[in-house]
Amino acid sequence: MNARSVIIRPVISEKSYALLAANKYTFRVHDRASKTQVRQAIEEIFGVRVLGVRTQNVKPKPKRRGYSVGKRRQWKKAVVTLHADDSIELFEGQGTDG
Repeated sequence: MNARSVIIRPVISEKSYALLAANKYTFRVHDRASKTQVRQAIEEIFGVRVLGVRTQNVKPKPKRRGYSVGKRRQWKKAVVTLHADDSIELFEGQGTDG
């Protein structure tokens, strides 16, 4: 699996921005990606040193619209801890509009 297919997109939420103070970045990753693959992909794409990777399978939420009942998709999330000297510019400056 190549690095661009492992990392799908960054997760933009209040909780992920709170983790930036601890130099932790949150990404949506491929469902079958391992921690090692996530680590290698982050190091290759952003050129940073990764200290740790924590993954979580996000369960689907039940959804309803009228009589139709369904659920959202299941997806995988990875929280990546970087070396203290490194940062990812993708997240820097986000959410400072107000």
